[in-house]
Amino acid sequence: MTDQAHPPLVRVSILATEGVFASTLMQAKDFFHMASLRFGKQQGRGLTPTFAIDLVSPDGQPVRSFSEMMIPVDGSLGEADLIILPAFWDDFDALCQRHPQVLDWLKQRHAAGSIICGEATGVFWMAQAGLLDGKEATTYWRFFNEFSERFPAVQLNPEKHLSDAGNLYCAGGVTSACDLYIYLIERFCGASVAQGVARDILYEVQRSYTPGRIGFGGQKLHHDLTILQIQQWLEEHFAEKFRFEDVAREHGMSIRNFMRRFQSATGDKPLHYLQRLRIETAKGLLSATRKSIKTISYEVGYDDASFFARLFRQHTELSPNLYRRQFLHKDNLS
Repeated sequence: MTDQAHPPLVRVSILATEGVFASTLMQAKDFFHMASLRFGKQQGRGLTPTFAIDLVSPDGQPVRSFSEMMIPVDGSLGEADLIILPAFWDDFDALCQRHPQVLDWLKQRHAAGSIICGEATGVFWMAQAGLLDGKEATTYWRFFNEFSERFPAVQLNPEKHLSDAGNLYCAGGVTSACDLYIYLIERFCGASVAQGVARDILYEVQRSYTPGRIGFGGQKLHHDLTILQIQQWLEEHFAEKFRFEDVAREHGMSIRNFMRRFQSATGDKPLHYLQRLRIETAKGLLSATRKSIKTISYEVGYDDASFFARLFRQHTELSPNLYRRQFLHKDNLS
């Protein structure tokens, strides 16, 4: 079942410009095409795609990729629920001068509520459009200095492989983009579809990081700086033993005032927010490592593995073992 808090996914647009890395372009298309087929099968439609995945270029014409391959596209810039900006290797200033309509398109679609994702240099488009001003972002490590110089108003976080600022997502590279696509597929198509796509495509992917905790960025788009500091503290100390009363007192608040301000700013109660941090981290560890359930339980802050398992089921409707098994066991679409 899809997340009813979000409208259904109808159209995914993947931007193709000169110098695009064809591999990142087609990687995105393959992920979402697989999800579209699996979602159709889940709904009893057989292998019928349930949403459109279009390659689009600024003028609707084919583009020449980084590897000198001509890539046909499905059309030009238009309406989209989800926009993906793949990595490219080209003169960005020249691209902006050649295709100013891309920036206008991104601004319009963002204002209309579209989700926008950038991978590596694709993030530059989002920043150039001003969408990331005052917000956290990341990009490929080779471009940290250039990005910081170009976009001083953006809060570049070189420690993160993934960043989330509401409906604006950044992925540092290929592997993190895979994790981002799986997250978005789960958001729109549900956990079983996302896990199926992960089994089909990511079975042998090895990460140098834990992909958990994406999906919290939208809860930081508020103006309560004290609560934002506490959210950042929780991300660093979520596995430790502490009392919210002490956290509130250290930030000059009574526990009642803290509870009220936290929920007003984030839309979530502090304990539920902390549980989600822990469960999302555990999901990443379950899918990306072979650590035991007991070890993962301890690493995310729970001494009692049975309590952790019950809490995990409450949040995901799956036991930790079943969640892991659905990632580690291969299957197919038939």
